[in-house]
Amino acid sequence: MSLMKTRFITGLLLLVATAGLAFASTPFARPDDNAQLELPSPACDELRVPAGNELAFHRYARGVQIYRWNGSAWQFVAPSALLFADAGYQAQVGIHYAGPFWESNSGSSVKAVKIKECSPDANAIPWLLLQATLTNGPGAFSSVTFIHRVYTTGGKAPTYNGSTEGESVEIPYTAVYYFYRAED
Repeated sequence: MSLMKTRFITGLLLLVATAGLAFASTPFARPDDNAQLELPSPACDELRVPAGNELAFHRYARGVQIYRWNGSAWQFVAPSALLFADAGYQAQVGIHYAGPFWESNSGSSVKAVKIKECSPDANAIPWLLLQATLTNGPGAFSSVTFIHRVYTTGGKAPTYNGSTEGESVEIPYTAVYYFYRAED
């Protein structure tokens, strides 16, 4: 088992152990299971997906953002989250981990790179527009072109200094990921 998957499993166990943890609420209404994304304007207008792409589906994430103290600042390491089919965090359908990668339970995956970000909530990690750079396997993620990370809560780096270089912390977060495909 790879070190990253071992860390992912360790993170998931921590997440399960703290399942009762209440996450901060976001000032933006979360979508219902069939909603199209509405970006807060004008703050996040630059996150629009390029023409020629359409929303395929979205997934709800609950997990942690991992940070490591480098002696002078907290540096982002990786996300570790479960992906769910519904807003109640029922019906786990995949995982999200370093890369960043999103992987479905059926094995398809997508890797992406951040294009733009905006911060409509000062208490949460930014909203992102990501572009797919690699897809693998048949399934939900096989033809994804762009991804939005939106409706975020928590996940920001600590505001205190670490005690030792190399120290890691896992900060709980939630988000909704919207996945797009090229229009037919």
